Amino acid sequence: MSAPIYFDHAATSPLLPAAREAMLQGFDVWANPSSPHAAGRQARAMLEDARKRLAAALDWDGHVILTSGASEAIALALNGSTSSGLLAGASEHDAVLRHVPEQARLPVGADGDVILPEAIDEAALIAIQQVNSETGVIQPLDALADRLHEQGALLLADCSQGAGKLPLPQGADMIALSAHKLGGPIGIGALLVRDLALLRAQGGQEQGYRPGTEAMPLAIGFAAALESPRAWLDDVVGWRTRLDAAIKAAGGDIVAEHAPRLATIASYRMPGVSAQAQLIRFDMAGIAVSAGSACSSGSLRTSHVLSAMGWDERSASEVIRVTMGHDTQAGDIDAFLAQWQAIATGTQKT
Repeated sequence: MSAPIYFDHAATSPLLPAAREAMLQGFDVWANPSSPHAAGRQARAMLEDARKRLAAALDWDGHVILTSGASEAIALALNGSTSSGLLAGASEHDAVLRHVPEQARLPVGADGDVILPEAIDEAALIAIQQVNSETGVIQPLDALADRLHEQGALLLADCSQGAGKLPLPQGADMIALSAHKLGGPIGIGALLVRDLALLRAQGGQEQGYRPGTEAMPLAIGFAAALESPRAWLDDVVGWRTRLDAAIKAAGGDIVAEHAPRLATIASYRMPGVSAQAQLIRFDMAGIAVSAGSACSSGSLRTSHVLSAMGWDERSASEVIRVTMGHDTQAGDIDAFLAQWQAIATGTQKT
């Protein structure tokens, strides 16, 4: 039996060897970084070195608050913000939307671009993804940040999908990151903060902004993942172009076809075949894909991202997400397209 083909990197990307090795080194000398004894001080030194490496790899000159992942970083930013109000794009990840009421959600266009209102409350905090986790649509965050700052508002950028693949938006006031989306370990992320005055202190660790023992081995694994070469991204650009062309030629639809999109993320509609049926058939063929983000793909509800972009329920229910990463190979593209053609020609109609 051939090895499984993994096209679900946007959900979680397999651990990079460099990250694994770094974590093992951390576990070998593990102690609580907050302990005052020699072992604790050694762990603290390794933790702070990882924090500096993270900032350097990301070209970030602000503060780095380590968290358990992007979801916690987002919650920390939104719930601990000193801003007067919260707004978010309607196509944001559920990790954002659970904190923002529907009346405070900004519309998006047919290609997924966030539409800012003419006037924004001064000192409001607006949460916008750098890269949409379902469609790959890239938001022009530096330009949006300029507009927000002109009105006294602030930008929280969810860069879970873009970090390590795109430059960070330097105009963002806070940035949420996840290690496991870029080949680092599960269980760690970060909130990058331009000015700590934007947050209320909420804990005993991480400069008083987060409670809980710091996970030093995960932190150095995160840093190692960010520092790893990404030459494979050049190949992915060509592979995504090939996928787009082949699927369109076979009668499929490309979600946000004309929008700027990160090459590692693509969503495709197979008319007449439900996403659930497609997932089953691909899985039986040893190919892992998903329907929407991992946090919502286990439910039968229509993707809120596609709904916000104006897709009707039936069409949206026929969309799958294909996401590539550091272990994707050219042959994987061939296998996926062959299986797509087999399903689309009528072997699993719904």
